[in-house]
Amino acid sequence: MVDPIVPPFAFVLLAAVLLPFVGRRVGHALGLLATAAVVPYVWFVPEGAHLATQLFGFDAVLFNVDAFSRLMGLIFGFIGAVAVLYSWASEADAPQTAFALGYVGTSLGAVFGGDWLSLIFFWELMAVTSTALVWYHGGRAIRSGFRYAIFHGIGGTLLLGAVVWHYAEVGSFLFTASPDGLTGAVAPLLAAVGIGVNVGFVGLHTWLPDTYPAPHFAASVYLCVFTTKTGVYGMYRAFPNGEIAIAYMGGLMAVFGASMALLQDDMRRLLSYHIQSQVGYMVAGVGLGGALATAGAFGHVFNHILYKSLLFMTVGVVIYRTGKEDLNDLGGLARKMPITAVTFFVAAFSIAGFPGFNGFVSKGMVIVAAHEEHLDVLWYLLLAGGVGTFLSFIKLGYYVFLHGEYDGAVRDANPGQSVAMVATAALCIVYGLYPPALYALLPGSFAYHPFTPDHLAEGFLLAAAGIVGFVVLKTPLKKTGLAPDLDRLYNPGVFYGSRGIVVAVTEVYAAVDEAVVDLTRKTVRAVKDPNGVAASVTGADSVDLRAGFGTSILLVMVALALALVLLL
Repeated sequence: MVDPIVPPFAFVLLAAVLLPFVGRRVGHALGLLATAAVVPYVWFVPEGAHLATQLFGFDAVLFNVDAFSRLMGLIFGFIGAVAVLYSWASEADAPQTAFALGYVGTSLGAVFGGDWLSLIFFWELMAVTSTALVWYHGGRAIRSGFRYAIFHGIGGTLLLGAVVWHYAEVGSFLFTASPDGLTGAVAPLLAAVGIGVNVGFVGLHTWLPDTYPAPHFAASVYLCVFTTKTGVYGMYRAFPNGEIAIAYMGGLMAVFGASMALLQDDMRRLLSYHIQSQVGYMVAGVGLGGALATAGAFGHVFNHILYKSLLFMTVGVVIYRTGKEDLNDLGGLARKMPITAVTFFVAAFSIAGFPGFNGFVSKGMVIVAAHEEHLDVLWYLLLAGGVGTFLSFIKLGYYVFLHGEYDGAVRDANPGQSVAMVATAALCIVYGLYPPALYALLPGSFAYHPFTPDHLAEGFLLAAAGIVGFVVLKTPLKKTGLAPDLDRLYNPGVFYGSRGIVVAVTEVYAAVDEAVVDLTRKTVRAVKDPNGVAASVTGADSVDLRAGFGTSILLVMVALALALVLLL
């Protein structure tokens, strides 16, 4: 077996370093080539190829190719190239795209690591580079970036703790040392919560809708792809045989994210909640385990990256041309922006799981796997998430592209943006109409036929439920204000709880300090004036503590006797 000469993330990171120094046009061309080159590189490297090395003095595999890492590398490379083209066409400057390429490169490093040490190393670098990408935009993105960094710092620390605990159990960081994933009672729990931050577990998700709408709209195309999907990959490595509690959390994510998305008027915030919802299907697939569910989870990773990045690109073009982010300020743009509108609706049908589009295939695999396992509650949760998705994207498409009339003069996407969107939309249709093209990329051996009468009926019924639901809820939704999330509860708790801890620690320190100072003062006084101290204690007018020769000898002998007793 011939090992690869260099891991593919190396030339992406090199492009990131060079980009600010070679000019915007040349730099973006270099970034486009570096990311696009990942696709053929990963495709032609044979499965099982690896690059063994030492990392921090431990055995590590810096580049490992199997069915899972190959799929992640293919889609990361493709969408990275599309995002660079879109960034260039959207007037993103060179430093911003350099940070974005650093984010792409570290994400590739995480999914191609063949051991836990390599994965956590790039995992943390991924958090750093993505935070820098958010911060670079300035303004409100600074505060969002701090929150993002805190969440991912906590999540990364918990995952590192899990990795260390796992190493103590098996004596190795290599994935091959434990084919059943993380071992012991503590490591899996720490990993589930730590990775749960990245994938957006309910309660750990609030960084997501807060951060992704904050930076430049081209930066959001990168952000919507890499962190959460790398999290799904990490979840599989931790639980390769599944974990039912994680599957049910995925079901809750699907429903909660879709419900919160339905209440949003900010376009990118709506899309951000749907990242949580759609990642819920992937998490459910990983938690279910088994060939079909696992393939469905990774198929949905692949498909979600296509349609979600496309959704952020189309919404980004709307922001680029109108300067508006609230869907209530828009309307009727389909007539003025036909390319953007058509590609948006391709992505919307895809994420909703409508037959003929790629989301229908991979989402259906996870739903069918839950049904075959007779997990009825999970099955209903996943179906409910599908109805919520239809509702949300009917709302978004209706108010932005169909209903009303936008007053301003706008143009459609420019050529670079159009190429990026049309290429991505084409793949959403190809993988939806010809599922074997997707199956060829997925791990494991499974049997799934998406176009059976039952599956088609399910897809059409979910769409019909979404349409009816939107008609019924249209007026109430217009009256809904900014919907509070769970952080409305725990942010005050964290603030006042932290304040209470600080005050308590400060007061305890002050009390101890005062007691020590008082004791020191009294000790100094006793040393300087023992007669006076004795007089004040006994109430006598004066006390003479001086001992005669005989008394002194007696005291010394008593002290020596006590010392001998203690020593013996």
